[in-house]
Amino acid sequence: MKAVILAGGFATRLSPITKVTNKHLLPVYNKPLIFYAIEKLVAAFIDRIIIVTSPWHINDFVNLLGSGQGFISKNTGKQIQIVYGIQNEPSGIAQGLYIAKDYIGQDNSVLYLGDNIFEDDLTSYIRDFQEGAMVFLKQVEDPRRFGIVTVDENNKVLEIEEKPQKPKSNLAVTGLYIYDKTVFDKMIGQSTSERGEYEISYINNLYIKEEKLKAVLLKKEWFDAGTFDSLLQASCFMQKKYREKEDKN
Repeated sequence: MKAVILAGGFATRLSPITKVTNKHLLPVYNKPLIFYAIEKLVAAFIDRIIIVTSPWHINDFVNLLGSGQGFISKNTGKQIQIVYGIQNEPSGIAQGLYIAKDYIGQDNSVLYLGDNIFEDDLTSYIRDFQEGAMVFLKQVEDPRRFGIVTVDENNKVLEIEEKPQKPKSNLAVTGLYIYDKTVFDKMIGQSTSERGEYEISYINNLYIKEEKLKAVLLKKEWFDAGTFDSLLQASCFMQKKYREKEDKN
């Protein structure tokens, strides 16, 4: 299993601070946002990661992360591998994943949107995954702001609606997916959406048609740190978490 972390885009909701840096390099309490994604994947025994970002920020990521020497694999006890892909324009999540096609090869893959922070342990889901696809859901208070999922009694996804005015559930799609090796075949012939992007929902809907899209309901905290408020909330949460850990020690 390999992982793709998407860390591109303009992050206009965080302007003006993102005029000088990529949002995934902004601090969340005591470390850059991108660290949370890498550390979560490494904890789940992923040690080969490609970071897809924009050409004007790639040097910053390389200066910060190098080839992954700051992170130790749970499989080998040695450094993980980090490589980089360039997304010249922010043309959608599916396009960002496709950029990693040659690196992923015939492996299954984890797709992680780098501005998300997850407190749940992902190890068992990644370790036990075999085929199809998996989305990770979280109950939200205002489902009209998110892609909303309906599932059956076996947690098989029946439908995904993007920002519905009359939501059928309060289960929101988070920025974490697992795909089998057929994901890139499903992108053949994909066209852009009305907003000019290659949407990941297109891919997910193909898995739904095959009845191979399963869902996991997250139980712990989840942050989509793409706004000033959510970035602050994540920082405050991490500050409290680390201070409680220090008090125990």
